[in-house]
Amino acid sequence: MENQPYDTILRGGTVVREGATGIGDIGIRNGRIVTIAPQIAGGADEEIDASGHLVLPGGVDTHCHIEQVSGAGLLNADTFETATRSAAMGGTTTVVSFAAQHPGHKMAQVVSDYAALARKGAMIDHAFHMIVSDTSNGNLAQDIPALIAQGHRSIKIFTTYDKVRQDDKSILDILSVAKTHGALVCFHAENDGLIRHMTEKLIAEGKTAAKYHADSHPREAEIEAIERMCRFAEFTGARIMIFHVSTREGVEIVRAAQARGAPVQAETCPHYLLMTRDILEQPRAERFLCSPPQRTGDDQNALWEGLQDGTLTLLTSDHAPYRMDETGKFANGRDAPFNKIANGMPGLETRLPLMFDAIISKGRMSAERFAYLTATAPARAFGLPNKGEIAEGFDADIVLWNKDMPHTYGSDDLCDNVGYNPFEGTRVIGMPVTVLLRGKVVVRNRKLEAVAGGGQWLAMQPPPSQLGTGKTPAA
Repeated sequence: MENQPYDTILRGGTVVREGATGIGDIGIRNGRIVTIAPQIAGGADEEIDASGHLVLPGGVDTHCHIEQVSGAGLLNADTFETATRSAAMGGTTTVVSFAAQHPGHKMAQVVSDYAALARKGAMIDHAFHMIVSDTSNGNLAQDIPALIAQGHRSIKIFTTYDKVRQDDKSILDILSVAKTHGALVCFHAENDGLIRHMTEKLIAEGKTAAKYHADSHPREAEIEAIERMCRFAEFTGARIMIFHVSTREGVEIVRAAQARGAPVQAETCPHYLLMTRDILEQPRAERFLCSPPQRTGDDQNALWEGLQDGTLTLLTSDHAPYRMDETGKFANGRDAPFNKIANGMPGLETRLPLMFDAIISKGRMSAERFAYLTATAPARAFGLPNKGEIAEGFDADIVLWNKDMPHTYGSDDLCDNVGYNPFEGTRVIGMPVTVLLRGKVVVRNRKLEAVAGGGQWLAMQPPPSQLGTGKTPAA
């Protein structure tokens, strides 16, 4: 049709917005939301019946490892094409993955190489964190400030792992540069010495099976490192994000830092909320290895409390895909000790349905809070423009959820390239059925319509003058 006022209208859904959730229509033109109203007059080139559905912002997953070579030199299982098709099928329309620098590499070239892969394969919109392993050779003095100015305003630091970890002096140097140039610094915060000590002790005792991985990463390793990084943020004034908090003490440290006014945010992930370390007693425990490891039921309670009171402001997947074969988990052999088994689980496709079920279907929190934790807060934290909200002027990244649809996960039923589902047998209520990216349908009635290369790179915007605690909307 010609001269229609809208390209697309979504009609009659329950539109989830901060403080304004209700049944209504959404009018979309040129990829943007232009009208939200109880009823929109006029027509559109396409009208989608959203009645009976929850209409939520497309998910924003700011913690994904995609087409990445690990510090141990192992390429993970997913390309940008396979990872982002999986993300789209799970209701996610924006990802932030890692441009992983290895020692001796120039950061500018690393980012350029990852960006080329994403341009070719990504089906949804995307940005990058810079994993910094080498601050020499002009990387910290020239490359990183220049990349920040171009819109790569997130840096990832590891406090453990041989080839990528930074010592305290280097961390403070990076924080200083981030503060000066307006970047956010994200941390994998575990104490390297404690992990090394426990790993050597367990191996010497012949405790090499996969289940001993949890013992090799004691909770004290997370506790000490989170406390230290919060103090470093306080000292430098640099904004930081603590990734994948897994312990009660970790939540309490972040809460105390925020109360002191430290510029600290933190996230957690579905596997810490829904799995305990007992899962490592199951056969093929290699499926569930991640760092930090799963903890206890009491830690899960603390994580939920942190999500409810705003101490933890993001729910991300930490999608880290390795196949259960010699290309992935068993690259060092089927009998490799726990410390030679690739860490990580797929999560891009399961993140939102698992959390929809746990938060909305089970009545833990509101639909508004779900949207905030899985889309709005991640977009705001990383300065992703016009993402994470259903609001006029924002990108029309919209997901229609059938809140009553049951689904039980199978052993290998995801759209990624990993070959197994760590949540096999888990039953959820509520599934995304139709997904729009910038107004274009990329999933229709649970069928993929996205194309490789259809995603766009997003330049992260400069930070606000003051970092909020993210304690609204109410749970």
